[in-house]
Amino acid sequence: MDTYYINILRQHNLKATPQRIAISQALDKNGHLSIEELYEKLKQKFSSLSLATIYKNIHIMIENAFVTEVKIPEQKTVYELTKEAHSHLACSKCGYVEDIAVDLSEVIMEAKSKSAYEIEKLNLVFTGICPKCKA
Repeated sequence: MDTYYINILRQHNLKATPQRIAISQALDKNGHLSIEELYEKLKQKFSSLSLATIYKNIHIMIENAFVTEVKIPEQKTVYELTKEAHSHLACSKCGYVEDIAVDLSEVIMEAKSKSAYEIEKLNLVFTGICPKCKA
């Protein structure tokens, strides 16, 4: 399994350190995690791991388009492995975040037609109450 993460880290021009492999595995398994959640998941495996190490590695992984930062209104920023373009659903009660595929081509076309901007990317987050909290 580590070989898989080593290969994709290298494809993104990243050195496959044990910490980066562990971060990749945690994000792949859990989907969306904050820095603090990553730290909690990894500190058992790496007793000398610091929050600064997590921040440094996440920053480098973002620069190399391996990890994406997801900013959720009124919640902590979470991180995920970079994937195809998609939007997010975020629960305003428990903070759970999940992916949702929504065709945003009409929104992008409308934004282009109403502005002089060259739209590079769109970050859309729907907030509401998840089924678990609603029950």
